[in-house]
Amino acid sequence: MQNENSVCWMNGEIIPAEQAVISVFDHGLLYGDGVFEGIRFYNGKAFRSSEHLKRLQDSAKVLNIDIPYSDATLNKAIENLIDENGAETGYIRLIVTRGVGSLGIDPTNCHQPMVVMMASPLSIVSVEKRQKGLRVMIAGVRRMPVDVLDPRVKSLNYLNNVMAKMQANAAGMDEAIMLNVAGNVAEGSADNVFVVKDGILYTPDVSCGALEGITRNIVIDIAKDSGIAVIESRLTSYDMYNADECFLTGTGVELLPVAEVDGRKMKTCPGEMFALIEKGFHKVIQEETQ
Repeated sequence: MQNENSVCWMNGEIIPAEQAVISVFDHGLLYGDGVFEGIRFYNGKAFRSSEHLKRLQDSAKVLNIDIPYSDATLNKAIENLIDENGAETGYIRLIVTRGVGSLGIDPTNCHQPMVVMMASPLSIVSVEKRQKGLRVMIAGVRRMPVDVLDPRVKSLNYLNNVMAKMQANAAGMDEAIMLNVAGNVAEGSADNVFVVKDGILYTPDVSCGALEGITRNIVIDIAKDSGIAVIESRLTSYDMYNADECFLTGTGVELLPVAEVDGRKMKTCPGEMFALIEKGFHKVIQEETQ
């Protein structure tokens, strides 16, 4: 929800949020033809923005969208937007669409990409859920196959994920875990999945359909630095049901413990490994945004 002083950065200008509008002929709106990143900021500073911008550029290159701004310009725009927003902590959504074109999917009709950023407070999960853990389900909606759309492309087309989240909502669950067409765990509707078994930390390999999340990579680094064995592999619902611990990660949600999967309760929630990694994660944030 925007406040009365909300502003956006749009194609090089900071403007009031109510003036940040796009054409109904924008191919991002019409066809989900575009890419995006979510960037957290803490202590008034963007967190890991260079990594987010690299992924944005890589995703745009796959879609053959030429972003008309350098990373330096976008980083400066992020700084200005945080300053204008006036909050110490929040979330920035950076969107690049292919731009305005005629009706029809042919991208050659679009000549100027649209680049938009907005800042907002972010409260996806309640404090109670963070403390007690989430109730999640294995969704019937399968993750898009990697040979159809590479999961490393963070595109505007999130309908697959939205449908999984709708299924979780209808079942009264907090989150949906998506399997790929082979029955292997891919990711949550908007987060990466980790499970702990016998002191080893497991997470789905990106080849299973998981986004190579930036928070996911931070967690892997923290675990390895702490002497914890990390295995990126194929996991199934069996592995989730029998896990000692389970947690989800993402830029928006940060780290969230899971209390149960399809009614099967974790041995511990939050578990010792989760607590150790979460402490390390907040230490990284403080060190990099002081």
